[in-house]
Amino acid sequence: MVATVKAMLERRGFEVTTASDGAEAFERLALMIPDVIVSDLMLPDVGGVSLIARLRQSPVTQAIPVIFLTPAQAGGCAPELDLSTEDYVRKPYRPEELVARVRAKLDQRAAPRQLSHRDRPTGVLSAEAFREELRREIARAHRGGQAGVVAFIELYELKVVRSRLGHRAVDAVALRLAQLSAQGGHPLDVVGRIDRWRFAILLPETSEKDAAKRLDDLTGRIVRARFEAGPETLRFTPTLGYTAFRPRDSAAEVEGRAEAALRYAASSLEVRAARFDPSMRTHASVAEPGRGRSWRERLATPAQIFSTQALGLVLPFCVYWGLDTVGLDVTWPMYVLVVASLLVTSLTIWIEGFLALRRPAPPDEPGAPAPPASANNAAYLPNEAATVIETVEAFLAIDYEPGLQVILAYNHDLPAEMPIEVELREIASRDSRFVPLRVLGSTSKAQNVNAALSSATGAFVGVFDADHQPERAAYHRAWRWLSNGYDVVQGHCVVRNGDASWVTRTVAVEFEAIYAVSHPGRARFHHFGIFGGSNGYWRTDLLRETRMRGSMLTEDIDASLRVIEEGRQIASDPDLLSRELAPATLRALWNQRMRWAQGWFQVSRLHLWAGLRSKRLSGRQKFGVFYLLGWSQIYPWLSLQMFPIVAYWISKFGGAQQLNWLVPLFVATTVLTLGTGPTQTYFSYRLSAPEIRRHGKWYVWYLMVASVFYTEFKNVITRVAQVKEVAGERLWKVTPRS
Repeated sequence: MVATVKAMLERRGFEVTTASDGAEAFERLALMIPDVIVSDLMLPDVGGVSLIARLRQSPVTQAIPVIFLTPAQAGGCAPELDLSTEDYVRKPYRPEELVARVRAKLDQRAAPRQLSHRDRPTGVLSAEAFREELRREIARAHRGGQAGVVAFIELYELKVVRSRLGHRAVDAVALRLAQLSAQGGHPLDVVGRIDRWRFAILLPETSEKDAAKRLDDLTGRIVRARFEAGPETLRFTPTLGYTAFRPRDSAAEVEGRAEAALRYAASSLEVRAARFDPSMRTHASVAEPGRGRSWRERLATPAQIFSTQALGLVLPFCVYWGLDTVGLDVTWPMYVLVVASLLVTSLTIWIEGFLALRRPAPPDEPGAPAPPASANNAAYLPNEAATVIETVEAFLAIDYEPGLQVILAYNHDLPAEMPIEVELREIASRDSRFVPLRVLGSTSKAQNVNAALSSATGAFVGVFDADHQPERAAYHRAWRWLSNGYDVVQGHCVVRNGDASWVTRTVAVEFEAIYAVSHPGRARFHHFGIFGGSNGYWRTDLLRETRMRGSMLTEDIDASLRVIEEGRQIASDPDLLSRELAPATLRALWNQRMRWAQGWFQVSRLHLWAGLRSKRLSGRQKFGVFYLLGWSQIYPWLSLQMFPIVAYWISKFGGAQQLNWLVPLFVATTVLTLGTGPTQTYFSYRLSAPEIRRHGKWYVWYLMVASVFYTEFKNVITRVAQVKEVAGERLWKVTPRS
């Protein structure tokens, strides 16, 4: 009978889901709420009265109309049935009669009076009923009760699901979201549906601190959950914003703040609850190369450079002079401190170099069969339009038998479609592995990476910039790490345009010093690696839970520290190669490194104390956290201090000839410090990728530039970046590619 009724209703345009008995029917109802239920009066495991009783116990299913098919000899339906929601058709029935009854129920949409305040597909409060609850809570707080918190939540991909699978799929997802929102809640919590896309949660008598923890737990549950929507199983990105309500607030004011926090959360796609703050409306924005700037903007950076030099040189000299006038000379202990800082930094560089000579390699065999994988390429258009086609073709040529999905998540701020988007769609039509994904409203790489995760189908995902070209066996090598207990593996980024300019030559050798020497050396020294933003491979579920934070200028380092603090393992593999483009001009390099330096300072402020207090990290790892996040921010200032100390001594003792320049400590430190540059360059040459090592003159150039100019260039950037961060000057500038 079930198959007959299903076929008859589908021929007349209805969407039908079937169940063989009552138990299966309630399993279906846990996943979706139908508009009408058609059931035999006597099911194998439950009668009609029992079925209705169970349906009416839940606010989610209370209002579903039911049509029973009854035996011909039955005198009518059971008297317990409420004909405002139940109906019956005697067997044998005419198809037209059953169709008419179904359509009547759809048109009537009857519901008991006591259920009119409920959202029918999910059973949670309707929008108006939720607002009434909010008004009551605000009034109670005004009478002296404790205030609370209101949160708005959306699923980023839900509108796309509506366009692909229809409103029934949206309601099924909404039901699951309502169930997740109610899990682990306080008895006083209230959940409502504001509109088709948004839910609201009222947490009475809850502080913002407690609400943040509970709401973060909720977003974590949603990220880990799988949603059944018709024929598909989907994953979603929750965006959640919240605000506290005060006794004198109106419901509209509270909703407005929660809505603003929700929009802020949606702008970055970070999986964490965003607390309302007026400053969130001025979060970091994107600046394209060539954007017009006022004269004040043009003078800001030179002024900041001048001010940091004054802070690092002139101010200490004045302090030494002032203290000496009252009989207190602190220059000798400062001299010892500066010498010690130079020694610590130089010795650390030497240790990293020697440790990197023993090259780490992944386990010989994978710990499990290789699964399908994804590539997550983030691009900014039109800045990177010249490189993305080449990148997509390089990824589609990668040799990975289980299957590689290639996602290009891009953003651009032009109102019209660009020609390159047509090319991207043509590639996608030819090769189903390629997914072009335009991320509306995105202003950062973090948002693009996060948006692509909802489309990622692989068990692990490689994260790349738009100019990367990994080696064809890269995914197989990465899986050997990931299948043997590691959560993330960072590869070796090699510059492929080193011959473009003197800047690219410098960066090409510097990248070898970073990825072939420092990263693997530090990983061995500190017992943890760092994900450097590109050519990094993540377990997909971990990246979905971690996400990239668009509020961070170095979202990669922030994500690294968060997973390290959780006790996860990041490997560094110098033989896992991917080739990229370096900035070709000094201005482009300055902008890129300024963003990096300011981002590192952000991460240091956020994670230094958290890492040092972590119970999951060993003492050696905590030393590594201090060196990466604390010492790296202090050293650029300490490295300047020898100059004001010596200048003070010259002025005090009557000339440079009065100083003893052959003090053993000073001589030894000078020799060790001056030898660090050549030693690091040697390690870089010995361990670098073959195509870079064959350019011996680049290393000579790097040694000359690094020892004379480049090291202080980067120290200046670090000092200025700290000033910009403290001043709240955050601008995510796109790096031009040559």
